[in-house]
Amino acid sequence: MVKVPKGVTLVVGLGLSGRAICRHLSRQGVPYLVADTRAVPPGRDDFLAAHPGIELHCGPLTDLDLSEVEEVVLSPGIDPQTPGLAELAGRTREATGDPLLVGEIALFVRACHAPIAAITGSNAKSTVTTLVGEMAREAGVRVAVGGNLGTPALDLLADAPDADLYVLELSSFQLETTPRLGAETAAFLNLSEDHLDRHGDMAGYRAAKLGIFRGARHGVVNAEDPNTWPEERLPAQDRFTTRPPEAGEWGIGRYRDADWLMHGDAPLMPAAEVRLAGRHNQANALAALAMGHRLGLPLPAMCAVLRRFPGLPHRGELVAEAGGVRWINDSKGTNVGATLAAIAGLGPTLEGKLILLAGGVGKGADFRPLAEPLARYGREAILFGADAERLARALRGHLPLSEVGELSAAMARAARIAEPGDCVLLSPACASLDQFANYQERGEAFRSWVQRHVAREVT
Repeated sequence: MVKVPKGVTLVVGLGLSGRAICRHLSRQGVPYLVADTRAVPPGRDDFLAAHPGIELHCGPLTDLDLSEVEEVVLSPGIDPQTPGLAELAGRTREATGDPLLVGEIALFVRACHAPIAAITGSNAKSTVTTLVGEMAREAGVRVAVGGNLGTPALDLLADAPDADLYVLELSSFQLETTPRLGAETAAFLNLSEDHLDRHGDMAGYRAAKLGIFRGARHGVVNAEDPNTWPEERLPAQDRFTTRPPEAGEWGIGRYRDADWLMHGDAPLMPAAEVRLAGRHNQANALAALAMGHRLGLPLPAMCAVLRRFPGLPHRGELVAEAGGVRWINDSKGTNVGATLAAIAGLGPTLEGKLILLAGGVGKGADFRPLAEPLARYGREAILFGADAERLARALRGHLPLSEVGELSAAMARAARIAEPGDCVLLSPACASLDQFANYQERGEAFRSWVQRHVAREVT
């Protein structure tokens, strides 16, 4: 057994975030060693070359004696219930009384001296994080954006030490190891079934997400999703909705015979001018506006961003339009909730019907909630990949179905049946790992096929 010496911090996990933790501890002059449960973690040799003198333990964590460890810092992908770690739950550091087991964001909070805007949710958190960052930038604020999106949070401290604002996307994995975030404004956008293999059940998943409100000065929640509401009263709170807003809410109401984004009864901008397509993206815009308002960002700057922001790749991305048919890449829709949001957002806006391309690895999800909205808006669901048959069982009798082997066959089928006014939507409701390395590769395959076989790229 390898003993971690007294006063030494243990970093667990040598992925992207784990390396950022190591860089941060090196800058802080904190003695540490690293452990990874894999026998040969990717990039091991490069890491050792970049960190001479740092000890790396590869293999089971039960081989480590942690009786005198100073602190254990987990990468987000490491489950705190991993053998060798679970017994540390509830233990505290002698010197500070803080939890012994923490994650990267806990280190970020200790070292950060600027306000934090934090965003979580099962879906849309990357879009809202990017919107808030762009709104701040448009307003002339020195802002750094990252976390679960793009640059690891701890690297932001080195890359942008003079930032006036840090905007962070945070996952449930990051939040469950963050004792107190203390955000200036924190948003919980929505909750749908995901990551139950890690959190056990929806109650555990929700509890991890609610960690975003610990110490928050202001919260933004979804008026239509009570799961996003904090258990304890916050100093200040805003709610967003796609319905006409009540007093103080951010919503969508009628003004001058058109739908407008509104704050209470105050019209902000026409909903049709939000460049992002779909009602669900108008909800994302409202959440970003609520956060920006709390941060003191001027309305003209925020609305300017909403008018021009095209969205992120693989998230409701309009790839092409030809023959009156739109082709939308929502490959990031890796769970049922994301696909439901895409259908509900796009369906009412179509002159024709929706052709859904769905399938992959369903992670045991219940696909039945997709049936009703697809019955209303769908022309056909074209199912591919490992869980195509499970999807078919959930949807059969609600709309026409086709089962094909691969995504390329699904796209070819969609091209044959699409009519003017229709939308072909890749929103798989599943992970991609049966046929692709990740959702990005799946989305690029969709984009490439569409551009070769269907139409010009939308610019």
